[in-house]
Amino acid sequence: MTETIGAAAGKIWMYLSENGPSSINKIATDTGINKNDLQRAIGWLSKEDKLAFELKGRTETVSLKD
Repeated sequence: MTETIGAAAGKIWMYLSENGPSSINKIATDTGINKNDLQRAIGWLSKEDKLAFELKGRTETVSLKD
């Protein structure tokens, strides 16, 4: 399970690096990562202080911290 989460975290990091701030749904759709693994990987990256979160209207976006 840890390998799956780590691989998903790497995919998310690369996706955000290339595409900038994105919603969870957009990341899931574009990367093909299932919602459970996506949420776990976002938690992992967040714990490592690599992500920033912003609420735009009703949509929460995720981006890499500078």
